[in-house]
Amino acid sequence: MARVLYLGGLGRSGTTLVERLLGELPGVVALGEVVHLWQRDLRDNERCGCGARFSACTFWRRVGERAFGGWGNVDVARIHALRDAVERTRHIPRLAATLAAAGASADVREYAGYYARVYAAAADVAGAEVVVDSSKHSALAHVLRFADDVDLRVVHVVRDPRGVAYSWTKTVARPETDGAEDMTRYSPARSALLWNAHNAAFGLLARRGVGVRRIQYEEFLSDPRAALIRLADFAGLALTTDDLAFLRPEYADLKVGHSAAGNPMRFTVGRLPLRRDDDWVRALPSGQRRLVGAVCAPMLRAYGYPLHPAAPQEA
Repeated sequence: MARVLYLGGLGRSGTTLVERLLGELPGVVALGEVVHLWQRDLRDNERCGCGARFSACTFWRRVGERAFGGWGNVDVARIHALRDAVERTRHIPRLAATLAAAGASADVREYAGYYARVYAAAADVAGAEVVVDSSKHSALAHVLRFADDVDLRVVHVVRDPRGVAYSWTKTVARPETDGAEDMTRYSPARSALLWNAHNAAFGLLARRGVGVRRIQYEEFLSDPRAALIRLADFAGLALTTDDLAFLRPEYADLKVGHSAAGNPMRFTVGRLPLRRDDDWVRALPSGQRRLVGAVCAPMLRAYGYPLHPAAPQEA
């Protein structure tokens, strides 16, 4: 049975950073955002985190052979149809209401099965105990609890929604498209609504018996070493001091990874500075700060964030 550590939350919350650090631990293979594997990799042949095109990456070629007898045997159109039928935010109430795997629809079980096969094959190819999927999507996490042969454990990554909102307004090129495309952008109002919806969905997941560990981006970066030790314990891994030799208080030394999709950090090799990105405190206009704070107020309180953060000159 594949042991899967699923990183969930709204994008721009720090999941790629957490994934990259987890991927340095022995016994762990980090796969990036597997939810995008079918389109961006199988169809569009974008670049793996190692820098090679997906079709030329030895790791992913072996995973495809082990999981499906080769990627050419995968019906991407069928997977997309299943995704549209079961893996949308609007389907979460129905998925959360289903109490047992026996009650899941055939479409849910079939869709989950594709992921289960990828996870098992990746663990086998890498010789890993734990697979990390940083897909983030709350609906996919709900689907995966019905997957056969998957030991699902969810890390719910939360960041101050005002920092998330500011990040979504930035123009960021997608390196895998050689600068031809930018990453998606959202207005602060839209990102605030999404922040509420996705984070609430992980609360529903925890009530259905799935192991969920919530971490805050800000606390994670205040002591990455202690945070990684706690996550490793949650994943069922026992670490030694040498296992964390790549990590220092101010930086981490990263090896080449094989993230299928994600933000540009997945291509980073070598020294990665570890510091909180709090530029939003100064750069997010006060009106937008107040708007996001008002929309997210109930959950801000629940997660321990201040309703009125320090003014820019005090930060």
